[in-house]
Amino acid sequence: MTDAAAAEFTALQGLMWPELGICTEQELYLRTNGPTGPVTAADGTPGGYRFFAGSSARFDTWFNLFNAGIWKRQCALQSLFLLLEGKGRFTVSVFAAPRGRSWDRSNHIVELAEDCPVRLDLTALMQAAGDAALLFFELRAAGGEALLTQASWQTQDAPRRTPQLALAVTTFKRETEAARTAERFCAFRARSWMKDHVELIITDNGQSLELPPRDGVTVIPNENLGGAGGFTRGLLEARARGASHCLFMDDDASIHMESLERSWMLLAYAEDPSTAVAGAMISEQHRWAIWENGACFSSRCLPLFMGTDLREFKQMAAMEQEISGPPPQGLYGGWWYFAFPLEQAKHLAFPFFVRGDDVSFSLANEFNIVRLNGVVSFQESFTEKESPQTWYLDLRSHMAHHLSLPRLDVGALGVLKIAVWFFLRNLPRMHYDTLAAINLAVEDVMKGPSFFDANADMAGRRADIKALTGAEAWQDMNPQVALPPLRSKPPAAWRRYLMKFSLNGLLIPGFGRLGRKITLEAQNRSHIGYAWGAAEITCLNAARSKYYTVRHSKAAAWREIRRFAGNARAFLKAYDRLAAEYRMQYGSFTSETYWQAKLNLARQPQDMQQEAAE
Repeated sequence: MTDAAAAEFTALQGLMWPELGICTEQELYLRTNGPTGPVTAADGTPGGYRFFAGSSARFDTWFNLFNAGIWKRQCALQSLFLLLEGKGRFTVSVFAAPRGRSWDRSNHIVELAEDCPVRLDLTALMQAAGDAALLFFELRAAGGEALLTQASWQTQDAPRRTPQLALAVTTFKRETEAARTAERFCAFRARSWMKDHVELIITDNGQSLELPPRDGVTVIPNENLGGAGGFTRGLLEARARGASHCLFMDDDASIHMESLERSWMLLAYAEDPSTAVAGAMISEQHRWAIWENGACFSSRCLPLFMGTDLREFKQMAAMEQEISGPPPQGLYGGWWYFAFPLEQAKHLAFPFFVRGDDVSFSLANEFNIVRLNGVVSFQESFTEKESPQTWYLDLRSHMAHHLSLPRLDVGALGVLKIAVWFFLRNLPRMHYDTLAAINLAVEDVMKGPSFFDANADMAGRRADIKALTGAEAWQDMNPQVALPPLRSKPPAAWRRYLMKFSLNGLLIPGFGRLGRKITLEAQNRSHIGYAWGAAEITCLNAARSKYYTVRHSKAAAWREIRRFAGNARAFLKAYDRLAAEYRMQYGSFTSETYWQAKLNLARQPQDMQQEAAE
């Protein structure tokens, strides 16, 4: 945390480098010109970049710019410095890019030597740039060979607190991924100034993980109550250990470990003690594009900045300047990376098993959610994970959010419209297994909040949904079988509109024979626009190693339509009663008392004394 040469300076953000196994898209870290190349340290970690005469590197990148707008707004940052470490002579230009006006620039010539870094005072540059500026620097080798080993954005401001951060990871039968995460964490902890302020708690829902003893790592066997139960178990353990903050993170931890340092620093300096850090998410399919940088819940989950190309400075800068301002209504943080103050967590997770627990947790607890550049988890594509079960889980959580939280009240018709949207997204795509799962979700929501309590492990419902999944079950590809023609774009507009009026052939006699047979790639299988005019769709996974085929069926479609219509009538009639039940019991089902009992944890004497006093 503190520069050894001058104890009054604190490093807020160091450089991140491309890392094999995480992300090697160089333009997300630095943009080079001329002969340059990475240096690897003896322990295998990135050791900086080597420059030759005339070569340069620009750090106007998502992983390495400094978003002064966020730090000024959230932390009232007053001073800023840039520390450069390495060897050789450089010309250095530091840029401040405010929103909507000309940039400012500060030029320097520096001579770096081993154990003799150079620190540039950028306080005036930061202050002159206003409240929404991005800062970055450019280096150019001014003589012969030169080396930049590290750079960091620093301050002389004092932190407001010293967070004790517990990483809570939940895993289920993913021993290899969890073990790799533990190894990466231990290697990071050993070299980081955070060593005394961070620990890892792995909740093992599969009760199958065996790790050798490691300093700072704890494995807790746990009943499989999904992410809701697993992360809650980690939260309770973090509280018991005296942590001030908890970070929910996926078991494969596909992050740059330096993200932990950036998050810790913002939590340490934040003016608002309710501040939480929400990590972005990038799909492993395209590691240069944002999948989600925060999301809002308003009738459905709306990912923010999806598709932003981080290689393009204008797109990336527009995103960063936007998130440095006031947060949008309904902002929540995904549990692939969400760091929050434990004291602020008045409500624990609702027993959703998975899907929706992070939305409910964020909105019920009123966190001040902040997003930081470079803090991101690389994930498998959500498109790959879509199934009747995920549609079931998503719809029932969406409906439960609106029934449970008064701030999300949209009335009976508003909640029903969500279910109608889910249904109509799948009807033209002929995903009748999913339609059956959607109907099941509506029926289960109507059983009231006690259904979630009784089915917290989802064992029965998982079996039920597996049994109803026939056509949409993935099968191994047979290379000897020819596939229908690949549809790479939606059909013409006139054809789409024509097919919409017929519900994609549902109202046309004999459409099963008249409609087209098509194949869709993984990234297009969820887009309704590609389905119009098709009577048979073969869907491929990203690797093209698996497929499934759905076909037009009037019998299946009308069966689920009639079932849904009946469910809709019943829901409208029961809405007032359901809303009262969900809102009355939400506090109970998200309480520490409830989860202590659900997880079969022995209550601590001090907890019982506190309850008695209250």
